Amino acid sequence: MGIGVWQLGLLLAIIIIVFGVGKLPNVMGDIGKGISNLKKGLNEDDDTNKNVTKNDKKDDTSNK
Repeated sequence: MGIGVWQLGLLLAIIIIVFGVGKLPNVMGDIGKGISNLKKGLNEDDDTNKNVTKNDKKDDTSNK
């Protein structure tokens, strides 16, 4: 039971009514930027965790 064509059409109509046709490109652009920043933040967090894990392993081997 996924989202059908009618549900997508209704959702699009509601979005157009709320934001208007003129502001719709700006809203979609802001949503896209937000998603891009979220992905970038998640990737940076993963890189930080990998670096911390590598440093922890180095510290463990140097103590032995």
